[in-house]
Amino acid sequence: MIRINLLPHREEKRKARREQFFALLGVVAIAVVLIWFLGFSAINGYIKSQNAKNKFLEKEIEVLKKEIAEISSLKEQTDALLKRKQVIESLQGNRSETASVFDELLKRVPDGVRLLNYAQNGANISLSGESVSEARVSALMRNLEESLLFQAVSPLEIRAVTAKDGRQVFGFQMKMVIERPATGKEELATVGGAKVKKSGGGK
Repeated sequence: MIRINLLPHREEKRKARREQFFALLGVVAIAVVLIWFLGFSAINGYIKSQNAKNKFLEKEIEVLKKEIAEISSLKEQTDALLKRKQVIESLQGNRSETASVFDELLKRVPDGVRLLNYAQNGANISLSGESVSEARVSALMRNLEESLLFQAVSPLEIRAVTAKDGRQVFGFQMKMVIERPATGKEELATVGGAKVKKSGGGK
C-alpha cells in the first residue's frame, strides 16, 4: 500500500493563502490610505478656497465701508454747503428787506414823530418812539397801514411822557408785520387807500 504525506502540500497551501491574505490586506490598507489622503486633500483644498474667498470678501467689505464713509462725508459737506448757501441767501434777502423797510419808514413817518427803537424778528417788527401829539401817532399808523410793505399795524402803548429836554410828548410802542411776496399769482394793489389783493393771469 502506497502512502503519500500531504502535510507539506497543505502547509504550502496554507502559506499561499496567508500570503494572499496579507497581500490583499496590504492593498486594502493602501486603498484606505489613498482614499483618506484624497479626501483630506479635497477638504483641505475646499477650506483653503473658502478662506481665500472670505479674505477677498472681507477686503471688498472694507473697500465698501470706506466708500460709504466717503459718501457720508460728501453728503455732510454738501448739506453744510447748502445750509451755508441758505444762510447767505437769507442774509442777503434780509439786508435788502431791511433797507426797504427803513426806506419805507422814512417815507411814512410824519413830522413831529421821532422813532427811537426798532426791532425785527423774522417778519415781525416792533417800533417805539415819541410824538408831539396823539394825532401824529394816529397819522403814523394810518401811513403804515396804507403801505404795501406792512400789515397788521397795531398800537401797544401810547402815553404822555416827559422828554429829556423837559417837553411833554407822547411815547408810543407799536408792532406790525412785513408783507412778503405771495407764492401764488396774487399781487397787492391799493384801492381807495386800502390794500387789496388781485389775481394775476387775467387780461
